[in-house]
Amino acid sequence: MSGHGVKPSDFPPPVDQVNEFIGKPTDPEDERIEVGIAIVGGGPAGLAAAIKLMQILENEPELAESLGEVPVAVIEKGKACGAHTLSGANMRPSAMKELFPDLDPSEWPVYGEVKKDATYLLTKKHKVKLVPPPPNFKNHGNYVTSVAELSRFLAEKAEEMGVYVLTETNAMKLLVEEGTVVGVRTGDKGQDREGNPMGNFEPGVDVVAKATIIAEGTLGHLTLAAQEFFDIAPEQPQRWELGVKEVWEVAEPLDRVIHTMGWPLRKGARFNEFGGSFIYPMGDDKVCIGMVIGLDYTDATISCHDLLQQFKMHPMVKKILKGGKRVAWGAKTIPSGGYFSMPKALSVPGMVIAGDAAGMVNVPVLKGIHYGMHAGMYAAEVIVDAIKKGSTDLSEYDKKVQGGIIGEELYESRNMRQVFSKGFFLGGLLASMGTATKGRLPLGKWISEPDATEPMFIGDRYDHYPQPDNEYTFNKLDSVFASGNATRDSAPNHIRIQQNVPREVAQTWVSLCPAQVYEIPDNQPATGNVDVHVTPSNCVQCGAITAKGGRLTPPEGGDGPLYQIV
Repeated sequence: MSGHGVKPSDFPPPVDQVNEFIGKPTDPEDERIEVGIAIVGGGPAGLAAAIKLMQILENEPELAESLGEVPVAVIEKGKACGAHTLSGANMRPSAMKELFPDLDPSEWPVYGEVKKDATYLLTKKHKVKLVPPPPNFKNHGNYVTSVAELSRFLAEKAEEMGVYVLTETNAMKLLVEEGTVVGVRTGDKGQDREGNPMGNFEPGVDVVAKATIIAEGTLGHLTLAAQEFFDIAPEQPQRWELGVKEVWEVAEPLDRVIHTMGWPLRKGARFNEFGGSFIYPMGDDKVCIGMVIGLDYTDATISCHDLLQQFKMHPMVKKILKGGKRVAWGAKTIPSGGYFSMPKALSVPGMVIAGDAAGMVNVPVLKGIHYGMHAGMYAAEVIVDAIKKGSTDLSEYDKKVQGGIIGEELYESRNMRQVFSKGFFLGGLLASMGTATKGRLPLGKWISEPDATEPMFIGDRYDHYPQPDNEYTFNKLDSVFASGNATRDSAPNHIRIQQNVPREVAQTWVSLCPAQVYEIPDNQPATGNVDVHVTPSNCVQCGAITAKGGRLTPPEGGDGPLYQIV
């Protein structure tokens, strides 16, 4: 191992987020697109908000008419809703039941109700079943789903109700006038690598609205810019995890939800390797398998993608996959800071933030989908009431979130992620105390630090990752192909990093990225500063670079992965 530790945060990306991503409308009034409510993000949170809005407006015809020809619009940067959404998903059913009271769960886009659970502590060759399983890993009554499929299902329902869903369109800027959010500006399309207009160039347009819902998912640029502009950044910095997931067709059905901890992650506190893995049944013929690791780790050679390949070499896992075939792959970040890492305010005049964009994930129980959907429904109710009053004050949304299931449950797990800074064993003991006491112990408010402030050293993990055999294990580039990514090579570069940095930082980015976006050319020195080469067309929009010292900005609309079942 080499290096004494260099912080990625000491090499910030060239970005001025407030001036780049927030501004006033610039189009002439007659060229703006006017909608009633603009929703950024076609995932569960944004689409639940859209559906709830239309349900309310069905009983408010005069209000619906006052919102114009497009009462509700969803702006989604992927090729379809769900194209960029991914999760290891055991979904709690509360939000689906509330949103669709007349639909039977058999009509939901799910792979069945969870009947059995198993949790294992792994070593390289062996497993120890935890009996009973930790309470936070019990999933009886939840439903296995694909968030990509769930998003497409919700999009279809929304469109049937009259929601205008605008895909392949990114929301580049938040439009603000006199301290009030009045909509978003979409990004330009049809530019070359240097940003010059091509023959098919289409300029962005101002989309103005009476209210805006930001549901753009993890590490969204509008959310980060709004937190700075409106001074609503979290009390504690958000922490992030990266998940890499595969779907396999298998010869034998899996009859239970499996979670594991331990190997291939190391337990020493100096490594900060917090995470685990999951294997979920998707009907009788498929399983999804994933690895998740917190991005506060310190070894620059940690690669979540390669850890997943290593995990598949465990005898228990190999037996499940035997005779099977990988059919899908994807990667995404997960907010894990918990209660104190949500924005100080979830609303500002004219705008609310919902779902993963607001950090609404309960990491100890691995749940967030239903929180996002509940938040979307809260947003819909508050926005309708405000519009009826002619007001842009949406602060009632904060009260609904804090006083409902989201605030209550996240508060009970408020220190769960932070205690693992003490290492696997002590962190596990403290987390168990937190579960048993509903957050009352350990005492106090445990402090978080941004992931990019962890000093990095160059370890030796690459000596332990398996070589791809294209049967059980695969390289990063083949995996990007499996994501459905079809970004053109000539697209503008949407990734911001300092391109000459210490080798520890460069190696962190190379290893971190599951899509092989970053490379250190062979002609670079062994120590000191090195150049980093970027291939933005490989990017699958996971967001991890933003958590670990760089910055992901929106790609051209329609670029990135096209997730189907992950």
